[in-house]
Amino acid sequence: MQHKPDELSGGQRPRAAIGLANVREPSVFLFDEPLSNLDAVLRAEMSVELAKLHAELEAAMIYVTLDQVEAMTMADRIGVLDEGVI
Repeated sequence: MQHKPDELSGGQRPRAAIGLANVREPSVFLFDEPLSNLDAVLRAEMSVELAKLHAELEAAMIYVTLDQVEAMTMADRIGVLDEGVI
C-alpha cells in the first residue's frame, strides 16, 4: 500500500480495514456503522462486498447501525439495544 491511512478516500478506508481484518482469518467480524459515511453508490457497492465476504468466509458478523432499513437488508437476525439492554 502506497498511501497512509489518512490519505485514503472514504471508499478506500472500509475496504482497507476489511482486507486487514481478513488476513487474520477471524471467526467474528465487528462492523460499527461501516456504511454511514459513504455516498449512495459506495454504500451499495460496500453492501454487496460485505454480503460476499459473509458468504465466502462463513464468519459471524456483528453489524452495528442506526439505519433500520440497512439492518433489515444486511442481517439474518437483529438485536435491538434499548437503554443498554439487547
